[in-house]
Amino acid sequence: MEIFELLESLEDIIEKGKNVPFTNKGVIDKDDILDLIKEIRLKLPDELKQAKWVKEERQRILVEAQKEADGIVKEAENRIISMIDEHEITRKAYEQKKEIIESANERSREISNGTKEYADELLLQTEDVLTKTLENLGKNISEALNLMELSIEDTIKTVQNSRKELK
Repeated sequence: MEIFELLESLEDIIEKGKNVPFTNKGVIDKDDILDLIKEIRLKLPDELKQAKWVKEERQRILVEAQKEADGIVKEAENRIISMIDEHEITRKAYEQKKEIIESANERSREISNGTKEYADELLLQTEDVLTKTLENLGKNISEALNLMELSIEDTIKTVQNSRKELK
């Protein structure tokens, strides 16, 4: 028996059912109907059963895909937050690096200027010592020359006197 024949039998049973007075309802044999429904189920083509399975499988796959998509979106959001944090950390690190370099350059300039000032101060002191030494040396040489000049003049006078005496 084909499905359509079984459906027609079902319609016949319903139509032949007794009407309940003053209502639109009827009384039918429950067992006959249930037997026909079982037979219809058995006669359903495999494609309908497969279609039902495909529909259920499709629903399951959609639910899984939605869960996976939600997971991917959540992971992407976490990754974005992580990247933003990393970017912030990197930006702060570059700022800190810049500050450290500027501080080191400033310190280097201070040390360089301090070194130049110290060297200039030492050279000034050396210049002062050399100038005083030269002045003292000049005085000493002048005194020594004066003494030598006096001594030579005395010697010349002595020689001249000795010559006079010889004459």
